[in-house]
Amino acid sequence: MDSQENFRQFTELLLGISAMDIDLHTREETRHATQLMTHQCGHTVEIFSRDLDAPLYDQKGFLQALGALCLRNRKARIRILVQEPKAAIQGAHRLIELARRLSSSIELRQPHSDYRAHNEAFLIADHCGLIQRPLADRYAGSANFYHPIDAGRKLEFFTEVWERSEAHPEFRRLYL
Repeated sequence: MDSQENFRQFTELLLGISAMDIDLHTREETRHATQLMTHQCGHTVEIFSRDLDAPLYDQKGFLQALGALCLRNRKARIRILVQEPKAAIQGAHRLIELARRLSSSIELRQPHSDYRAHNEAFLIADHCGLIQRPLADRYAGSANFYHPIDAGRKLEFFTEVWERSEAHPEFRRLYL
């Protein structure tokens, strides 16, 4: 399937309904799937990322989707684990600023050192949608807008890591 066919297929996918695995081969496909899934999200987003993947998460469409989720659902919960936050902090990643402004909904943490060598990346939306990349430094992976079993397994791992993680001091807003 070429990239144009893949994008056309994405537009028909519905979070919580479309139970098919979509192969992702490029950064553009992964970005498109990420934005589409996040736009449809109504409650929770969990992200496990090596360095906060600017080509995916420092993009206007993604940031607007997260902001809109937080505004339409005061109980929305977005949890993000960043293994190597230094580059994102130094690069003035806009997701960090959004998290600072919406701190009651968005929380960023750095995993305990036991998990920092874990080399995959994933996003879980509403406990059923899953975008996963087996190698965090590559954009090849898969998306499924309704696979609660796989999403649940990833969520169990995410929660285990989250509970042993801590907020990186530079994720917090500094008031002077």
